[in-house]
Amino acid sequence: MDPLVILLLVAALVVVFLVASTVRIVPQARRYNIERFGRYRRTLQPGLNFVVPVADRVNTRLDVREQVYSSDPRPVITEDNLVVNIDTVLYYQITDPRAAAYEVADYLQAIDQLTVTTLRNVIGSMDLEETLTSREEINSRLRAVLDDATGKWGIRVNRVEIKAIDPPSTIKEAMEKQMRAERDKRAAILHAEGERQAKILTAEGTKQKDILEAQGAQQAMILRADGEAKAVELVFQAVHRNNADPKVLAYKYLETLPHLASSDNNTFWVIPGELTEAVRTVTRAFGEQPADEAARSAQREEQTEAEGAADDGGTPALEARHAPMPAETAAAADEAVKQAAAAVNDAKAEAQAAESPRRAAPGG
Repeated sequence: MDPLVILLLVAALVVVFLVASTVRIVPQARRYNIERFGRYRRTLQPGLNFVVPVADRVNTRLDVREQVYSSDPRPVITEDNLVVNIDTVLYYQITDPRAAAYEVADYLQAIDQLTVTTLRNVIGSMDLEETLTSREEINSRLRAVLDDATGKWGIRVNRVEIKAIDPPSTIKEAMEKQMRAERDKRAAILHAEGERQAKILTAEGTKQKDILEAQGAQQAMILRADGEAKAVELVFQAVHRNNADPKVLAYKYLETLPHLASSDNNTFWVIPGELTEAVRTVTRAFGEQPADEAARSAQREEQTEAEGAADDGGTPALEARHAPMPAETAAAADEAVKQAAAAVNDAKAEAQAAESPRRAAPGG
């Protein structure tokens, strides 16, 4: 082969190599750190960039987007000497590519170790229950410490989140028992409160029922008493309006006597002392009085009138004479007396018949 052709090929290869070494295309959200003869020169921005061939080289390629770093579970001791495993999630972003490449050897390892030490300092001042309920406080304190320490590394910590807090199995069992007991307690309280409310409502209902029944009975008694009073008043007015004499009242009294023993609960029957007087009054009303009785009555009336005349200053009193009554009237009076006596005997017999089984029952 001609040496000239070989020389031209070598020159072309060198030119291609130099052009390739001169041009650098940086993707979006990437940063390239350029060193010239081993010393930091500049940081290439996204797009087309030119460097000095052979003298400049790319040292580090960094991604400036927000990154997520999840650490492994780390044991941490609480203030009450309990070991818990805590997982953390870290959100960070590179703000200075030069510092991230030259201020720290491995920024991920540095962030991980700093997170663990800070977490142990924070959790070491809290007990287990406070640790489980204070995640926001732990996150804020971790973020403040990490953001301050990583600022000189060209890294900004946006968020720190605790992913999981795992206490020992024995503590989990104790916590489950406590939660179960708490739930049982709340259930018992709610049940007791429900029973209390039910009893209160039942008592209120019973009270209202008794009050309404008493008011109803009161109103019924008042209305019944008003009715009886009006009935008595009407009877009283009728008697006075018709000017009923004692004879009619005595006859009605005799008519009422048989009803005294009509009840099934009567074991004995009392004969009023006014019975003979009532019979005598009816007899005088429907029949003639015997001669001796008439004489005695006339004598008593004359004596009474004389005493009245003496008391009134000698004013003569009128004598009341009983006119003889017909034979039919006397027969009617005798019949009324016989009926009254028969009614009294029937009432006595019914009372004795009702009393006999009761007396025989204890002895039998």
